[in-house]
Amino acid sequence: METLGKRISNLRREKGLKQEDLANSMNVSPQAVSKWENDLSCPDITALPQLAALLGVSTDVLLSGEAAREPDVKQLPEGKRPDLEKLVVRIVVDSSDGDKVRINLPMMLVKAAMDMGMQMPQISGNDSLKNIDFSQILDLASQGVLGNLVEVESSDGDVVRIFVEEI
Repeated sequence: METLGKRISNLRREKGLKQEDLANSMNVSPQAVSKWENDLSCPDITALPQLAALLGVSTDVLLSGEAAREPDVKQLPEGKRPDLEKLVVRIVVDSSDGDKVRINLPMMLVKAAMDMGMQMPQISGNDSLKNIDFSQILDLASQGVLGNLVEVESSDGDVVRIFVEEI
């Protein structure tokens, strides 16, 4: 596992900075930077945003080595919403007895089916989708809602996930 000190050292080197350069930018001694990089001490918590900015990463990346996860669901503002033609509904069903179902439906197909009054199990042939309100999913997508919209785990251990993505 990469330590905070090792991460600081690696990021500093990637930026082409010497310990002295980083120390001057942070208003600390080169010895302080050396102690950080050798995990003998840690930067003051109030200095982390400045340190992260100097190293060109977020504080999440600086502290954990991993970028912050995007939220499971996001709503795009009206001017940034993709057209329905650029969206797909992905359905993942993993049954407790090992069956796996993966369905990828272009949103325009869902819209056409809803406009014709079709029920989605008619399209997919899978009864596990019969209780899903695809008109609500279409409505959410039209409002710019993308991401993991539904995740259900039944008492039998079956898992159903439905998400909308831009293609």
